[in-house]
Parts: sequence; C-alpha cells; structure tokens
Amino acid sequence: MLVAPSMLASDFSHLADELKKITDGGADFVHLDVMDGAFVPNISFGAPVIAAMRPHTALPFDVHLMIRHPKKYVADFAKAGADIVSFHVECDDDPDEVIAEILSHGVKPAMVIKPNTPAESVFPYLDKLYLVLVMTVEPGFGGQSFMHGPLLKVRQIKEKNPSVLIEVDGGINAQTVLECARVGVDVCVAGTGIFKAEDPAAVIRQLQAAGR
Repeated sequence: MLVAPSMLASDFSHLADELKKITDGGADFVHLDVMDGAFVPNISFGAPVIAAMRPHTALPFDVHLMIRHPKKYVADFAKAGADIVSFHVECDDDPDEVIAEILSHGVKPAMVIKPNTPAESVFPYLDKLYLVLVMTVEPGFGGQSFMHGPLLKVRQIKEKNPSVLIEVDGGINAQTVLECARVGVDVCVAGTGIFKAEDPAAVIRQLQAAGR
C-alpha cells in the first residue's frame, strides 16, 4: 500500500519541518487538500502555499481540488509543483475538459467521487485517468470516521479498469487500512493518524505493510 500523508493535519506553522518528517518517514506521496469554501464548507490553502512547500521534498505532490471550477486553476497548481491533480466528478466543469487541461500541463489526471456518488460516474473517464480517489468520508474536514460502504466502489472500478490506481481518503488507521487492502486499494491517505503520532514513520510503515 502506498501512503500519502495529508498535510491538512499537519502543523501549518512548521510546514517545512512537517514535510521533512514524512519524507524521512518513508511516505510515498504528499496529499494536499485544496478547498474553496463553495464546493465544500471549508477553506484550506491554495497554489502559493503548495509552491512554497515544493522545495522541501522530492515526494510527488498529490493535489486534491475540492473546488467547483477546477479547470481554471489547473495551470496554477501545475506551476506550483503538482504531480497529480484530482478533481471531483461532481464539480461544475466538464470532466473531459478538466482532464485535457491537466494533461496539457504534463500532470497526471485523477478523479474523485464522494461517498454517495456511484462508481459508474467515473467509468466513462477511466481510460484517461491515472488514479481515482474514493472518499470514505464526506470531503471538507479532517478527523472524520471511516465509512465502509464506499469500499464496494473500489471493487467496481477495479473490475472495470484494473490498471487505474485507487486511492481512499478518510478515517484511515491500522484497522481500516486492512479492509482497504482486501478490496484492492493501492494508495491510502492518512492525516491525523500520522501527524499526531509519536512516531509518524512507524505509522507510515504499518500502513504500507497492509496487503503485503
């Protein structure tokens, strides 16, 4: 299992130190949650903050856009250093246009579905996507409890396209990650469980070991 610590749970006053902590701890990606206060009822950080973080780690930046109109911001996040840009199938833009915009900047496209959105909603786009993020909590806030129902969608998407990576985000811990591994999840996002741990590296290793 690849592990993508979510910077939403980090100490924003020491971002460089927090990035070093997870880089030295063996993380695979850095997960960056971008919220616009409209698509979700919360605001986090934008491209300038991500650009400021970029020099402090060589890990791939996995940028999750929780915004209504992702297309017009893709260039900003690509320039800031995003390696993967994921956007919601529920957004207000045309998904094909957003994917084309992401690809035009040499970034890997990914799509996100909320817990109550059917897996079928991403099927038309799977051949163009690097990754699908299946939310196991309602997007917008960290620290929520894991929802088991969305894991059924992981199986459905994998059956449709076994080569696309499946990521899950929300309520991931030592127990829930085992359920995720059993249904074929490739990448897990974890925030509070890593950044609030006494030994973040040990937590990262434990999550990575799931499914081996």
